[in-house]
This record gives sequence, C-alpha cells and structure tokens, in this order.
Amino acid sequence: MIQVTVNGKPVQIASSMTVEQLLDSVEVPPNYLAVEVNADVVPREEYTVTMVNDGDEIELVTLVGGG
Repeated sequence: MIQVTVNGKPVQIASSMTVEQLLDSVEVPPNYLAVEVNADVVPREEYTVTMVNDGDEIELVTLVGGG
C-alpha cells in the first residue's frame, strides 16, 4: 500500500497507478474535472500515462456551470 493525498485527505491505494485508474478507484466521473498532481495540471489526454506515486498530492476539481 502507498499513501497519497486527494483533496487534502490521506488515501491509501494498492500501488502506483495512472490518473485514470485513480479516478476509477475513487469513483469520480472524469467529465468536467480538472486534475492536478503535485500542483501540475494533468491534461485529460495524459490521464492514461501520468502516474500517481507514493506521497503525491492530487487535487480533483469538479467544474460547475453557472452565471
């Protein structure tokens, strides 16, 4: 098990995984979502190749429409 921080809360995951796998494991829909890993924005097309590793800080921000 490794530990990462997701939106300020510690989360344990089985092993290093891609951003896409992390989103699946925490059941967050990827639509209208911005992802940062260690304060770097991850473009949607890189979700399948960007790895989440022990100690990483992940921010998941859902975009909300309005006016």
